[in-house]
Amino acid sequence: MRLAAELVADGGRAASGPDFFRSAEFLEAEGTTHSLLIFEDGDETELVASTPLIVREIPGSDRLDAISPYGYPGLAISDGPLLRLDFPLDPEAIDFTGTGLVTIFLRHSLEAPSGEVPHVSDRDGAERAAPLEERDPLAAGPPLAGATPRNVCLLSDPALPRKSRASDRQQIRKNLKRGCSLEITPGPETTPGERAGFFTAYTETMARTEAADRYFFSEKYFDRILSAEGTWLFLLRAPEEEADADGRRPVAAASIAALSDGLLHYYLSGTADAHLRGAPMKNVVEEMIGFAAERELALNFGGGITPGDALEEFKRGFANTEQQWFTSEIVCDGTAYETLTARLAPNADSDFFPRYRSQSRPNHP
Repeated sequence: MRLAAELVADGGRAASGPDFFRSAEFLEAEGTTHSLLIFEDGDETELVASTPLIVREIPGSDRLDAISPYGYPGLAISDGPLLRLDFPLDPEAIDFTGTGLVTIFLRHSLEAPSGEVPHVSDRDGAERAAPLEERDPLAAGPPLAGATPRNVCLLSDPALPRKSRASDRQQIRKNLKRGCSLEITPGPETTPGERAGFFTAYTETMARTEAADRYFFSEKYFDRILSAEGTWLFLLRAPEEEADADGRRPVAAASIAALSDGLLHYYLSGTADAHLRGAPMKNVVEEMIGFAAERELALNFGGGITPGDALEEFKRGFANTEQQWFTSEIVCDGTAYETLTARLAPNADSDFFPRYRSQSRPNHP
């Protein structure tokens, strides 16, 4: 079956939905410009799939390409085609010429199975929720064939035995004994002061780790995403003796949790410079794992910046399973792709996509 893609300049509205990474608030914060809609060829009444995109000018040319917003927006599949079509779809069977794009870099969602969570019996007869990989075959991979495996995402699945290191448990108890305490507030109910505390801890963390400019978000960005339903702000407050003259206790560590595609995501986090020694983020993570488990949700930590780095090692101390995350690199206009590459980046790294952007390297999986 042939499919056809259409590009709509609507800020991602047609591809938006209740899940955080496709929510109107997140898409606006990310600067989303368009929706990509995929139909059965010749029948625009039957939407097969949709995804939000950021369409960009290709420097040094009059052509355009597109990239997914950050995170896990994915390709949302409509209910009817999900039952009728064979997945994964072959990108070669989709006609992208009508989009006018040269390429699309698509970030797939990381999905937990939908519907009622099945249970299995342990040896002693007690029931527990089945692990993610046993629940739904559609959760085993992305909806497009030939997708590229990127980093491994680390998760805490409440269906499996909870994991923590003895040293982490000891540090968590020590922080609680010192008088640190945690607050959890739904995103839309957060105050400017609470968001400011998060912003300071997050920005100090990005500066301390020399993060790429892409990760230095504005306060307006956080205001917008925390206005979305299905978000929560976790703040670990320092002990009472560190309170200011008005009795306000500083934020030692903070994190935003977001619900999307059946998973709770440990989205963006930070630790204040003044409290780094006490490793207060361990308390935040432990509390978020329990928060997710109470709702029968797995918690996705994501991965590190590079395989095996300190960030990944920290997350592995709490994760009890992992899932592979994928992207799709779609060439919509092969002739233009080769022409642009030859003109703009003749010595391009063949592993970078799109090759004609390899000089500036704007894409970070």
